Amino acid sequence: MSTTQLEIQAIAVVVAAACALPGVFLVLRRTAMMSDAISHTVLLGIVLTYFVVQDLSSPLLIVGAAATGLLTVWLVELLSRTRLVKEDAAIGLVFPALFSLAVILISRFARGVHLDVDMVLLGELAFAPFDRLALFGLDLPRALVVMSVILLLNLAFILLFYKELKLATFDAGLAATLGFAPALLHYALMGLVSLTAVGAFDAVGSILVVALMVTPAAAAYLLTDDLRAMIGLSVLIGGASAIAGYWLARALDGNIAGAMATMTGVSFLVVLLFAPSRGLVAVASRRARQRWDFAQAMLTVHLLQHEADPTSDENRVDHLVEHIRWQPNFAEQVIRYAERKGTVRRQAGRLLLTDTGRHLAQQRVVQS
Repeated sequence: MSTTQLEIQAIAVVVAAACALPGVFLVLRRTAMMSDAISHTVLLGIVLTYFVVQDLSSPLLIVGAAATGLLTVWLVELLSRTRLVKEDAAIGLVFPALFSLAVILISRFARGVHLDVDMVLLGELAFAPFDRLALFGLDLPRALVVMSVILLLNLAFILLFYKELKLATFDAGLAATLGFAPALLHYALMGLVSLTAVGAFDAVGSILVVALMVTPAAAAYLLTDDLRAMIGLSVLIGGASAIAGYWLARALDGNIAGAMATMTGVSFLVVLLFAPSRGLVAVASRRARQRWDFAQAMLTVHLLQHEADPTSDENRVDHLVEHIRWQPNFAEQVIRYAERKGTVRRQAGRLLLTDTGRHLAQQRVVQS
């Protein structure tokens, strides 16, 4: 594996980790699509700042872009507070307007400048290692240095304000009562989202920024209820998806950022299907088990009610269709399930409760 390949994967993993950290709180706050809005509208900040400084390498571009991200958040909340539109509609109104304004400005006034809309949307990680930066005697990719700094800022913010973020995320009212200023925390978090989007999209594009902020966090949410574990899993899933996406792009000779975004979707799909408690397979299995448990309980209660008369037809296998209205095949399946659970046994064509089955039936009767 060449040095360039290693650097591309290192940049992708650092970007994934930097995006995953604030992404967890976006998902928990149900504002995940704000990352989509911010990752597009920061382009307007870059364009406007460039018109002022006339230098694409100026650090002021990041400041202007981050300010535009905060402006996006403020405008969305301003519209939402009118109660005339909901937050999702407000996002759909604000970010296309600001992004389209940036596109118009680029096409009209910056045609000769290296501000390409397609590159901003899709990115091209293959070129990231060729933009170098000398730091402490080391020759490193600029994207790796920038995103490492942003990753450390995001991590430091979460570590310093973990309790406040946790409280403001799950109970903003209580956080305000305790004097934690949830609005200030909210704008600080959105500022980090803006900064992360600005730092990342030059290398990976805004599409992958959104994918890495939302998808790993959403997958981690399905795997755990513990916030610390969710943050760790989000970073892990994002990093693994980035590496897998790189090798998928090599195999298909396709766009690296697109392949990475695809792999985040694949990761989420796998978790959605096979998560231990919230996955679709687990939910379907639990519902099926509940169905059989309920049918077994019905059977035991029915037998308990007629247990005093051993000659009654009510406890005969061939009479369940008539008395409980079950189809023969279903009735046979329920009986076999009850036998496996040790609640019922057959004897000369009749069904008899075991001690376990009698106890289960009595519990059901009391509960009802």
